[in-house]
Amino acid sequence: MELNTAWFILVTILFCGYFLLEGFDYGVGMLLPFVGRDDRERRMVINSIGPVWDGNEVWLLTAGGAIFAAFPHWYATMFSGFYLALLLVLLGLILRGVAFEFRSKAPGAAWRAGWDWAIFTGSLLPALIFGVAVGNLLRGVPIDQTKTYTGTFLGLLNPYSVVAGLAFVLLFLLHGASFLRLRVSGPVLERVEGAARRLWSMAVLVAVCFLVFSWKQTGLFKGGAIAYILPAVAAGALVGAGLVKKPGAAFALTSATVVVLTVSAFRAMYPNVMISSLDPAWSLTIYNASSTPYTLKVMTIVACTMVPIVLLYQGWTYWIFRKRLTGASKLEY
Repeated sequence: MELNTAWFILVTILFCGYFLLEGFDYGVGMLLPFVGRDDRERRMVINSIGPVWDGNEVWLLTAGGAIFAAFPHWYATMFSGFYLALLLVLLGLILRGVAFEFRSKAPGAAWRAGWDWAIFTGSLLPALIFGVAVGNLLRGVPIDQTKTYTGTFLGLLNPYSVVAGLAFVLLFLLHGASFLRLRVSGPVLERVEGAARRLWSMAVLVAVCFLVFSWKQTGLFKGGAIAYILPAVAAGALVGAGLVKKPGAAFALTSATVVVLTVSAFRAMYPNVMISSLDPAWSLTIYNASSTPYTLKVMTIVACTMVPIVLLYQGWTYWIFRKRLTGASKLEY
């Protein structure tokens, strides 16, 4: 396998890991004000992701670093063209991180409620904007022959990308609810299960709209049998997540939905990394946007050495903090 393709696959894997792990963080954050009625219950919800949320964000940093090193022209065009959108993502992540740390610094109800809504906002913004970004990458954006993005921020908010953003929000909400079903107990668990049932219906409806839009406006269903198999598997997993009774099975199915949908999106773009809506010949590909072969070779050696260590450490973290939280649990946040 050529290194250009190998690094495209690695970037895909990194975004799969990010959307899988940070996806339920976003979902938990958005559900926080609605499934926790008092401070103790909300602290239980926050502590379900407290030991892991910051580690999950490392996947985004690693994905951005991989794009910067392996496909610098992709990085330059995307981060300049999507500058305002990515700035909003950054502000949301900062707001959420600050809120996690500050909410327990004072006992006042208004103080903590304000930070709880900050967690909600800091989770909603990135989830929505990442969905909008993926929609635009699939649909194509105005890139000229100099690899320069010529559009505007408002141009990113087209109907298809907005539907993609809503699909991401609802999928992450459902994914977060599935995660909480494994981690909380008591009245909070009852509310989460009720929320999961309502979210599942909305997620399926918006997913259908997203797939119909994708059929007409993108190459998601182009490229042979695999182009139909991957969306079908994602859709089947999403439907199954609302039908199974066991929380572990539901979480596995929402996880499969997130991962397969991400793989399907990257497969639809390959070998492009950014599709030009002005002229397909001006699209950025894994070839005209990549670093030199020597750079890719050195990076491959580093990745093969470090990535397994990171995976082992993060797996160990989840194993240590695997127990369900109860009313008697010690809560840090």
